[in-house]
Amino acid sequence: MTTTEKIPVSIQHVLDKVKETFPDNPKIYETFKNCYTNTLNTAVHPQEDGSVYVVTGDIPAMWLRDSAASLRPYLIPAKEDKEIADILVGVARRQFQCVCIDPYANAYNEGPNGNCWEKDETEMNDWLWERKYEIDSLCYPIQFAYLIWKNTGRTDQFDDTFVEAVKKTLNVFRTEQYHEEKSAYSFIRRNCVFTDTLSRDGRGALVKSGIGMTWSGFRPSDDACVYGYLVPSNMFAVVVLGYLDEIAREILNDSALADEATALKKEIFEGIESNAITVKQGYGEVYAYEVDGYGQYNLMDDANVPSLLSMEYLGYKGKNPEVAANTRKLILSDANPYFFKGACGEGIGSPHTPVSYIWHIALCMQGLTAPTMEEKKRMIDLALATDGGKNLMHEGFYAEDDAQYTREWFTWANAMFSELVLDYCGYKIER
Repeated sequence: MTTTEKIPVSIQHVLDKVKETFPDNPKIYETFKNCYTNTLNTAVHPQEDGSVYVVTGDIPAMWLRDSAASLRPYLIPAKEDKEIADILVGVARRQFQCVCIDPYANAYNEGPNGNCWEKDETEMNDWLWERKYEIDSLCYPIQFAYLIWKNTGRTDQFDDTFVEAVKKTLNVFRTEQYHEEKSAYSFIRRNCVFTDTLSRDGRGALVKSGIGMTWSGFRPSDDACVYGYLVPSNMFAVVVLGYLDEIAREILNDSALADEATALKKEIFEGIESNAITVKQGYGEVYAYEVDGYGQYNLMDDANVPSLLSMEYLGYKGKNPEVAANTRKLILSDANPYFFKGACGEGIGSPHTPVSYIWHIALCMQGLTAPTMEEKKRMIDLALATDGGKNLMHEGFYAEDDAQYTREWFTWANAMFSELVLDYCGYKIER
């Protein structure tokens, strides 16, 4: 937001609180101000139908995941600011419109203009920027609509399009519990790195059907899954299915929809707790990042949310809290192949970016889920110290030199830093 543009009073109240909380470190305030005002001013595009289209920064497309995550920090001022609440409801409406167009897509165009990332071999149409199926793409809109309700009292996002979209979501989750037998989805991208396409003629690595969990072709990084049952995304599905149960009962008065959501939630939860836990020497029982149902598993974590690091943030609670605690220790150690250390600091990166690139999203998530204020502050300071001198967050930065980074403009990372600072200042998003 430039100096000539007026900052809404509700956001100014938040800025004042941040400035008051960190009187001895003006860089925290300046960076927070840049990150917090950036998305609302530059990435939000209101549409004639009242919906709102949100670009993900330097890529001119709307990801269901990024649009929800990038707008989440505005739930705080939206409690008192109807105009901001209107924007959030407009984003939710656009998300559910997108799901109705194709629930297997992850990113959409502003109109049916045919723009796309690549000419992929899958069931494309002119509305789709990319059609990589990711569980979290269907979870984020439900979570966002629920959080709007809980933080502002608004319920007009729960319209007929919402109902159509969530029914499509339930159908996809059900279908993908039996990916081998029931799913028609496939995805092939030619002449690319192996993480950008699915194996077995676009079907992905073989998984065992009927174990409760639901299959995902790709991770929230948009990289292909090694094993098709992506554990953090299944955890996210458990949480949002609980939200859907509550929405259906309290807002829609639809007991059939509520019962369907609850039944599926229980199946996926039992699938996780029965199939996604393994033993790692030195750590005890831990959650794997991915499994195939046949006994193979992938021990790691990725910076993108949902991640194992974000379990508490998302609201997932397993049967044994020690498993989550052990998992956190593992993924914040060298036992995670994507935990990097360097002269600039240490943290979780991603196979989506070069080796030894740490992600600001992961640093902020580590802070948001930290048990102490000291740890939260340490993560704020580390994020500030690795911004490449830009007073904005990036995707990944080189652990030895933060002047080397990816994504000049990444709204999700800016939002995560904003949310961490808000959390430290005592602002809480109700859920």
